[in-house]
Amino acid sequence: MLKAAEFSQTLSESRVGCLLCPAECKLGEGQVGICGCRFNQDGKLMTSNYGELVTLAVDPIEKKPLYHFYPTADILSTGPNGCNFSCVNCQNWQISQCKIETAYWSPEELADAANRDGSIGIAFTYTEPLIWYEYIMDVAPLLKANGQKVVLVSNGYVSPRPLEKLIGVMDAINIDLKSMRPDFYRRICKGELAPVLDNIRAIAESNVHMELTNLVIPTMNDSEEDLKQLIDFVASLSDMIPLHFSAYHPDYKLELPPTPIDTMLKARELARRKLKFVYLGNVHIPGCANTICPACKRLLVSRDGYQTRIEGLNGSKCADCGEETAIVV
Repeated sequence: MLKAAEFSQTLSESRVGCLLCPAECKLGEGQVGICGCRFNQDGKLMTSNYGELVTLAVDPIEKKPLYHFYPTADILSTGPNGCNFSCVNCQNWQISQCKIETAYWSPEELADAANRDGSIGIAFTYTEPLIWYEYIMDVAPLLKANGQKVVLVSNGYVSPRPLEKLIGVMDAINIDLKSMRPDFYRRICKGELAPVLDNIRAIAESNVHMELTNLVIPTMNDSEEDLKQLIDFVASLSDMIPLHFSAYHPDYKLELPPTPIDTMLKARELARRKLKFVYLGNVHIPGCANTICPACKRLLVSRDGYQTRIEGLNGSKCADCGEETAIVV
């Protein structure tokens, strides 16, 4: 479905600029932006993906991954076709880097679906939901009216003005912080690091629940220096932010070997020196997905795959010692 896109700038009679993300594509008649969905039609910025879903599924909230936001809950999950990054290691490249068939759901239809089957709301995920800005902003009020939650799983690559509006409607976000090196973002993602860091800082200062994920790729961002820089950045915001290290496996255009278990354990060890909640994903290591009280070491939430059980929480606090965890329940 075609819809007029927000955050545009007229450059000339026939050229238009997109201001949704830091790429700021400048488009001539008929040209499409890097996201694959925003384009110039008769000198106006349009989007072709409004309400066009690549898939729809009910997932455990832990799959996003969000470990401190309504643990054990299910959430209806969907996403658009496209992305404003072109990561060579993309693990969802079939739906983010290629054009595929989609199905149109109106905002009302999607919100009604989320109000069934025990879902706490909608997670906009799988590809890059930020390129679905107009659709999210139309669906969000309907979810809020039903007392439901708006969740994003994102690369964090968006401009300040749309981010400010998104912060006003979303309840939780997981941002994939890929590296602390600008050259990594330019070479691997075809984007810039600085706006992502700025956006993480802005969200950390808001009321939105935020967790961060780092995909650990052998030889590319897995050195001790790389890991320490990322950990230090997260700790500078808050030692309460959950950090997920995710194991890489070969996909799309990158054929490096999978991340070794030892590397994952090393990342966890380094992070736990400065952060209270550190998790390992895409790899099964007993105990490394559990939430432990940072004060008394009581098991608070146990996780085995996507089987999650609340063990020792009293609201958001440890049931034994009263330590605050900031887990949203």
